[in-house]
Amino acid sequence: MKTNAFLFLTLLVLMANSCNNQRPSKTDEGWIALFNGKDLNDWKIKITGHPLGENYKNTFRVEDGILKVSYAEYDTFRGEFGHIFYKTPFSHYKLRVEYRFTGEQVPGGPSWGLRNSGAMLHSQSPESMLLDQDFPVSIECQLLGGLGAGPRPTANVCTPGTNIVINNQLITQHCTESSSKTFDGDQWVTVEVVVLGDSILHHIVNGDTVLTYSKPQIGGDLPEGFPLPEGTPLKEGYISLQAESHPCEFRKVELLNLEPEK
Repeated sequence: MKTNAFLFLTLLVLMANSCNNQRPSKTDEGWIALFNGKDLNDWKIKITGHPLGENYKNTFRVEDGILKVSYAEYDTFRGEFGHIFYKTPFSHYKLRVEYRFTGEQVPGGPSWGLRNSGAMLHSQSPESMLLDQDFPVSIECQLLGGLGAGPRPTANVCTPGTNIVINNQLITQHCTESSSKTFDGDQWVTVEVVVLGDSILHHIVNGDTVLTYSKPQIGGDLPEGFPLPEGTPLKEGYISLQAESHPCEFRKVELLNLEPEK
């Protein structure tokens, strides 16, 4: 009887460990690693002009434990803007990414795409994007690298198909700059975004809060047939990372769930 009981307990432990291995890894502080450092199994890829799930020219890849935006297989860029979406939508959370830019922009990339990427927040689902849609309706934490020619802050906010509020004023311009410093070269930068549903968002760079805004909502130029009317509050959505013609690397993509208890 004691032997059978021991075997039964052992089986329970093995089953529990097996279940845990199927979930995103979680730290003692509660952070979840959205990118596991091994593969892209928890992510969905959508590239302009290509169907959902087609990783055109291996744009998104994992090498040496790093999620890379790569143009090694491109001869020229023809508007293949890419986004890689985490599989689960979120509402209240803190997102943390560590990123850097490397190498040269692919020939044919737009001038504004130089050392330019982003983390899209409260995004529409990848399944709902049109075949030739460049960017998902979302709030973008814009990730920039310095050009060695003066100030170029990172963690700005851009608003494809959306609007925001700053100091009680509705902001309809596409991008608003943060107060961050400029990061030249290939150095790693840590950006965090606190997202509290449709109330308030904070952008944080290397520990410093550089931008705060509120009331994210639908507005501006929308894809044909988009179902939500202007002014609809954005309470939740998907998280995606961009490919905009310059090689970029992400060595951490982590999330701390701040969803209030119900």
